[in-house]
Amino acid sequence: MTKWWSVLFTIVILAGIKIWNPDPVKSLRYIQYDYLQSQQEVIKSEDIVLVNIDEKAIQKEGQYPWPRDIVAKYINQGPPNSLYALNMLYSEEDRFKGDLQLQQALLNKAAVLSSAPTNQLSEGVGVFVGVATLGEQNHDWLYKFPGLLYPIDTLSSAAYGVGATVSIPDQPSGVVRRAPLVINANGVQYPSFPLDVTRVFAGEPSYQMKVGSNGVEWVRIGRQPVTTTNSFGELNISFWNQFEQISILDPLPDGKILIFGVTAEGYSNPVPTPTGAKYPHEVQGHLVQTLISGVQIQEPDWSAIAELGLLLVLCLSMLVAVYVLPTTVSALVGVLLLGASYGVSQHFWNSLVFVDTTFSFFGSLIVFAQSSFNKYYTTFKQKEQIKKQFGTYLSPDLVKQLQDNPDMLVLGGQRKEMTFLFMDICGFTPVSEFYKNKNDPEGLVELINMYLDRMTKIILNNGGTIDKYMGDCIMAFWNAPLDCKDHATLAVKSAREISIAADELIEQLEEEGLPRIDVGIGINTGDCIVGNMGSEVRFDYSVIGDAVNLASRLEGQTRNYDGVRVLLSARTAGQCKEGLFTKVDSITVKGKSEAIEVFTIN
Repeated sequence: MTKWWSVLFTIVILAGIKIWNPDPVKSLRYIQYDYLQSQQEVIKSEDIVLVNIDEKAIQKEGQYPWPRDIVAKYINQGPPNSLYALNMLYSEEDRFKGDLQLQQALLNKAAVLSSAPTNQLSEGVGVFVGVATLGEQNHDWLYKFPGLLYPIDTLSSAAYGVGATVSIPDQPSGVVRRAPLVINANGVQYPSFPLDVTRVFAGEPSYQMKVGSNGVEWVRIGRQPVTTTNSFGELNISFWNQFEQISILDPLPDGKILIFGVTAEGYSNPVPTPTGAKYPHEVQGHLVQTLISGVQIQEPDWSAIAELGLLLVLCLSMLVAVYVLPTTVSALVGVLLLGASYGVSQHFWNSLVFVDTTFSFFGSLIVFAQSSFNKYYTTFKQKEQIKKQFGTYLSPDLVKQLQDNPDMLVLGGQRKEMTFLFMDICGFTPVSEFYKNKNDPEGLVELINMYLDRMTKIILNNGGTIDKYMGDCIMAFWNAPLDCKDHATLAVKSAREISIAADELIEQLEEEGLPRIDVGIGINTGDCIVGNMGSEVRFDYSVIGDAVNLASRLEGQTRNYDGVRVLLSARTAGQCKEGLFTKVDSITVKGKSEAIEVFTIN
């Protein structure tokens, strides 16, 4: 599974996960959404003031919930031109009999009360402003609740409006990011609390809701511009607003939307939002401000297709970059691609259109990691294969060159001009008899290995390739697998050094009382086929051709001339850049019909 196509399999899996959209993918999406919200410039609201029932107020007025005449007192003390939005539920009569006082206060001021969805059926709800549905009369798209806890008639009849306080936290994070503008409770459509507050503030009498085949399309307050929602009637809340917050004990400002809520410790639980935990009436304030300002964070239907397309483009580009480009360049391209994913998201967000790129970002990282590992592993195995295949008959420097640049090695067969050297030990039979008589075959092997080791090192040091050992014979060649323009010169140079080493070994062996042994060397230059040869299960890197056979024949001919260790062809002699040669003879070798000139080194 280290082939490039295995990465394609990973990309298909990533695309499937993106389409499936499980909770972990949603969580990544929400992380980016929340980050973008938190990076928005904070805007100070000029219309909304949060009025907090805080610790100071509890200390002054006593335990909460208060008798309703206390709430009435603060409303009566407030300015006449403000809108009083009470994010407090009055679904039961006040046990302290303060409902009439609160009713009178509401009659004197513009006020909106809140209701709350419930799983219990509710009877006798008060007067409310209904929602006119345009298009398909299908309310199945709205969030449904069995009932609604509604303010008692005494209070709801005195209010300018009543709206439901409801938000649907995203799962699994539990963070509130959007809220429905209209809900369905017990088969009836009710406006949300922020929607009704905005309607009263705008002085509009009604709502309209457009429903199409794919759900809710928009909601409009009176003659105001339409507010685009998702198919469930939800609006994304902009949480980058800043509100003035005062205690209910402080003088209330005039001409503002005053949203009342409890902040005293232990009486109200903050709600998680993209920009941190906020009290429920503060969340309602952000939604009201979103409606007033006309901010519409869009998540269009096409965004899902765009996100999937971006994932595929990034992943495929990452795959191509890793496999086609050098490592450093592919890493740079990878960084640019990851930056591009962020840039795409930021580009759309500048128009408040949310396109998630987090999954594309992490998906392309996975593809980059897998592709890089595959490439590294394949390269490593290739280097190991080269070392295994050439390490025994190439010098370490040449093996390193092949590992660093495998393209220098053309596998399968290549026509090249090369120089070939065959070296054999002469006088091997007497030496073999000597060790046989001593019953010391191990000594013979040690002697042969000593000879071959010394001669092999000479060949390798001169850039030659050891093709094979055949008993006491060495076959070597130059100009493959690495190019070597002076291959004839280097082969002859090796023959000179082997001859010198042979003299040293002869002297050493004679001092030890061993029979004299010598070497014969044949060298030829010519065209041949070089490459991996053999079967699919076993092959060797070797050469074939008439030029190879001639070098072997020349080595055998050295025994026919006294004092001649090296025989080389005219072609080899002609390509040597330095050195003097003496013509030995014109001979006809096996397999050749014409006589060839042979030379030896001086």
